[in-house]
Amino acid sequence: MTDSTQATLFDRTLGNLRRAWRDIAEPVKVVLTGAVRPELPDDDLDRLRRRIDACLAGQGGEVSARARAADLGRIYLGLTEEGRGRFLRLLAEEYGTEPEDVDAAIEAYRAAADEIGRRRAEARLRQALEPRRTRLLTQFNGLPEGVKFLVDLRAEVLRRRKDDPALAPLDYDLRALLGSWFDVGFLDLRRIAWDAPAALLEKLIRYEAVHAIRSWDDLKNRLDSDRRCYAFFHPRMPVEPLIFVEVALVDGMAANVQALLDVTAPKGDQHDADTAIFYSISNAQAGLAGVSFGDFLIKRVAEDLSQQLPGIKTFATLSPIPGFRRWLKGAREQGEVTFSVADAALLTEDEERKDWHKDDVFAQKLKAPLSRAAAQYLMRTDKRGRALDRVAHFHLSNGARVERINWMGDTSPEGFAQSCGLMVNYLYKLADVEANHEAYRGDGSISASSAVRRLASP
Repeated sequence: MTDSTQATLFDRTLGNLRRAWRDIAEPVKVVLTGAVRPELPDDDLDRLRRRIDACLAGQGGEVSARARAADLGRIYLGLTEEGRGRFLRLLAEEYGTEPEDVDAAIEAYRAAADEIGRRRAEARLRQALEPRRTRLLTQFNGLPEGVKFLVDLRAEVLRRRKDDPALAPLDYDLRALLGSWFDVGFLDLRRIAWDAPAALLEKLIRYEAVHAIRSWDDLKNRLDSDRRCYAFFHPRMPVEPLIFVEVALVDGMAANVQALLDVTAPKGDQHDADTAIFYSISNAQAGLAGVSFGDFLIKRVAEDLSQQLPGIKTFATLSPIPGFRRWLKGAREQGEVTFSVADAALLTEDEERKDWHKDDVFAQKLKAPLSRAAAQYLMRTDKRGRALDRVAHFHLSNGARVERINWMGDTSPEGFAQSCGLMVNYLYKLADVEANHEAYRGDGSISASSAVRRLASP
C-alpha cells in the first residue's frame, strides 16, 4: 500500500471517528480549557497539555474518563496535517517516563529489606518505567473504533518517522501496546466468500498488495468455488481484515500467475484438486507492521483445507522475487556473481532492452543465466543469517523450502521490473515445517529442493 493511499484511508477513518466520538464527549461536562486551533500553534500547546494531563489524572468515574478521552481524540481528529505532527511530537517528547520517579523506584528497590519489600519495589519500578503516553493511549481502547484508531495512528507515526526521528519513542510504545493486544491467540480466522458484505469486499480490493484486483469480476473469480480467501480479524475490529491470504485449488504446482488469475479460464472442481497454491498474502493494516501473525495464518489455513478437502496433499506458494533484479545489477557490478562472456553480454543487452521478453528467441537465451542467478540469490543470506529476499525470508521463517523457479511466471510490467518475470514456488511440507523453521532461524540454513540447489551451484 502506498503512503498516499494509506493517508487517504487514514483521513476517511478519522472522519468516521469524529462523528462517533462526538456523541460520547458532548453529553458529559468536560472541563474545557479553550479551543485548540487546527494548526496547533505554539500558544495552543498549553491547552492541549492540560487536556492530556486531565486524561492522565483520571478523576471521576468511567463515564468521565471515556468523555475526556473522546474529547482529546476529537481534538486530534480536527487537526491539520501540520497540527497532527505537532500533537504526535508532543506525546513523543514530553510524555515518556519521569526520570525522578524511575530513580526513586530504583533506590526503593535497592533499599528493600525483605522479599515483601522487594516485590512492592518491583511493582513500583514497573509502574515508573511505563511511559505516561502508554497509559494515555490505552484509554482509547474503551472507545468505539478506538483500537482501529490506534492502529491507524501508528501507521501515521510510521509515515512521519522517515522525516521526524523524534517520533521513534512513540512508535516503540505503540508497537509494544498493539503487539500485546494483537497476540495471535486473540484473533479469529474467517473465510471471506463472495456473499460477504460489500464493505468488506471493497477492503479486499483496496488492501490487496501483491496482485492488484482490477475489477469486481476479478474479485469474484478469486472467491469462486475453486478459490479461497482467509483473513485474521480482531474482536475489536470485526470488519477490518488484519492480514489475508488468497488460495487457488488446482492440479499440480502452478507456474504462472496470469494463468492462475485468468477470469476467462474454466472453473476447476475443488474436489479434484490436489494442490493449494498460496498466491497472495497482504498485510491490510500498515499500523501493525512488525506485529507478526502471517506465519500462523498459513499454517491455520493449511490445517483448515486439509480437513475440508482431504484430496489436497500439496501446499505451496506462487511467489514474487521482489528484490532479484535490483540485487542482480549490484551483484554483477561488484563481482559477487560471474557469468560466461556470452551470458554477460546477454544480460547487458537485457538491461538495455526494456521489451526483451517480447523477443522469444532472445528471451530463451536468457532463461538459463537468469534462472541460475535467481537460484543463487534465493540461496544466499546476509550477515544476520536472513535470506536476501524479504518474501523468501517470510516463507523460510515459516518452515517452507525453496521448491522451484518458474521462468516467465509473472509477465506483468511489475513482474519484469522486479524479478525479470521469474516467480518461485515455496513448498510447505507439513511434516518438515518445524525442522525447516528451526534450521533457518538457528543458523540461516535454507531448505531447498535438489533441483534448485543444482541450479544455484557454480
